[in-house]
Amino acid sequence: MSVGSGVFMASQVQSTRNLQEAEDLARFLGEALSSGDGQEASSLAQKLSQMSVPVSVTISTQAYPQDLIRLKVGVEDAQSEDCIPVTVVVSPHMTIAQLKDKISQDFGFHPSLQRWVISKRLPRDQDSLFSHGVRQNGDQAYLFILSAHTAQLTKHQHKLDQEQTLLEGIMESMESMQLFPRGLGGGEKAAALDAAQQAPPPTIPKKTKPTVPPKPQMGWACPLCTYVNKPTRPGCEICGAERPEDYEVPPIYKPDQKEIERMHQEQLAILQYEQAQQEERERNYLYLLETDNQDLIPNTNEAECPICLTPVGPGEGVVLRECLHTFCRDCLQGTIVNSHDAEVSCPDTCDSKLLDREIKALLTEEEHQRFLELRLSIAESRSEHSFHCQTPNCRGWCIYEDEVNEFHCELCNEVNCILCRAIHQGMTCKDYQDDLRIRAENDQAAQQTKQMLDSLLQNGEAMKCPRCDIIVQKKDGCDWICCLMCKTEICWVTKQARWGPNGSGDTSGGCRCRVNNRPCHPNCRNCH
Repeated sequence: MSVGSGVFMASQVQSTRNLQEAEDLARFLGEALSSGDGQEASSLAQKLSQMSVPVSVTISTQAYPQDLIRLKVGVEDAQSEDCIPVTVVVSPHMTIAQLKDKISQDFGFHPSLQRWVISKRLPRDQDSLFSHGVRQNGDQAYLFILSAHTAQLTKHQHKLDQEQTLLEGIMESMESMQLFPRGLGGGEKAAALDAAQQAPPPTIPKKTKPTVPPKPQMGWACPLCTYVNKPTRPGCEICGAERPEDYEVPPIYKPDQKEIERMHQEQLAILQYEQAQQEERERNYLYLLETDNQDLIPNTNEAECPICLTPVGPGEGVVLRECLHTFCRDCLQGTIVNSHDAEVSCPDTCDSKLLDREIKALLTEEEHQRFLELRLSIAESRSEHSFHCQTPNCRGWCIYEDEVNEFHCELCNEVNCILCRAIHQGMTCKDYQDDLRIRAENDQAAQQTKQMLDSLLQNGEAMKCPRCDIIVQKKDGCDWICCLMCKTEICWVTKQARWGPNGSGDTSGGCRCRVNNRPCHPNCRNCH
C-alpha cells in the first residue's frame, strides 16, 4: 500500500466515525427534545453544531392525530366554469408536497400543475395540513389545475419525472435487501456479511434530470394569488385582482386566438356600457326638460309625509326641487299660509327654500295675493332706507337714495317729501313747516306732525338750518348736507355751517374741519 492510499483510507475511516458519532448525537438530541430535557438538548445541540454536519429537525408523525380525515376539495381549471367537488383521505401530518404527490398518483395531475388554497392562504410545500387548519372531517380546500403551457411542463419533462420517481422507489427497496452469492453456508454468510458491513457501500449512480432552460415568463404575476396571467388581461383570471399599474404589455407579445376573442368581447362590453350610459343621460335630460315645464313635481314612489305622517301615494304628493323632499299638498299649503317670513323654508328642517313657482301653484289666487303683500311688508320693514307713502291707507313705498328727496307714489299719484315725511304739494319745506306750527294750535293732525318733527330734533335725527331755521335731515352718506331752501352747506356732527361768513373756503368760523389737520368733532369722518 502506498502512503497516499493509506492517508486516503485513514481520512475515510475518520469521516465514517464522525458521521456515526453525529448520528448518535442526533438520535440523543431527538430523545432529549421528546422528553423535555432542555439542558441535555442544549448540550447535544452545541456538540452537533461543532461537527458542521447537515441536520434536519422534524416533528414525528406520532405527535399528530392519527385518525384519517376526509378532506373536501373543490377542483377547477381555466377551461371549466364549474367547481368539481372531490373527497380526499389525508392525515393531519401530511405535507403539501405529499398531498401533491398523492393527487398526482390518484388523478394524474403533476405537482407543478397544482395550486392549493387552504384557509384563504397559499400554502408552502413544506407546510403540514395541520398547520393550515385541516384537523377534522369536512374541512375544505381549493385546488386549481394549471395548464401545462402555463406551468411550462413538457411531455418529455413529465416522463423524466415519472422515471425518476420509479427509480427512487426501487433504490429505497434495494437498501433494505441483503443479497448473498449462491452456495454460501451459514459461516460463510456471516463472514460475507461482516465483510459487506466493513467495506464501503457501493455507490449507485443516480440518473439526473437533464437541465431544461426555463422559458421566459410572458405575463404578469397576480400580487394576491401569484397566478401568472396573460399580458393583455386587465385582471387576474383566478381571483380578479387588478393588474399592476406599472406593468406594460411586451411589444413582442402576440395573443392567441382565444385571447383575441376575449379582447374583442371586452371591447364589445365596453361599447355596450358606454351606449347604456349615453342612453341613460338622454333619458335624464328629457325627464329634466319635462319636469322644468311643470310648476310642481309629483312623487313617483309611495312615501310618507314627514309632517302629518300619512302615506302619500304616487302622484298625490309634491317633491321640492331644491332638496327633493316629499310632502302632501295640504301640509305644504299650510306651511306657506302660516309663514311669517319673506322666504318659505323646507318643513323638513333643511336649508333649502320653496321656489316662487311652487308657492304660486300650491296657493289659491287670494292666498297668493296675501302672501305677496306680506312679503312686501316684510321687505319694507327690513329695509334701512324705506319710505312709506303718507297718503292714508296707501300701500305704496320706496327705497330712497341720498340724492333723492321726493317720492312719487304710483298707487295714489301723490308726491311725498322725504325730508319732511309729508305731502305738501305747492309749498316749500319752510312754508309747510311754518304753516304746520300755526295749524298745530288747533289741528290735531298738524300737532302730531309737529310732535314728530320735535322728536326727530331731540333724538338727533334732524336739525335746523343755522341760516334759515328750516328742519333738515341726513338720510344717508357722509356728514356733509345742504339746505334745500338757502343752499347753505352744513356739518352734520357739529350742527354748524361748513364755512365762515365769507363763504366757501373761509375757515374762520363754522365747523373748522381739518384746520391744523384736526377734525371738527370726535365723530367726524373727515368726508367734507
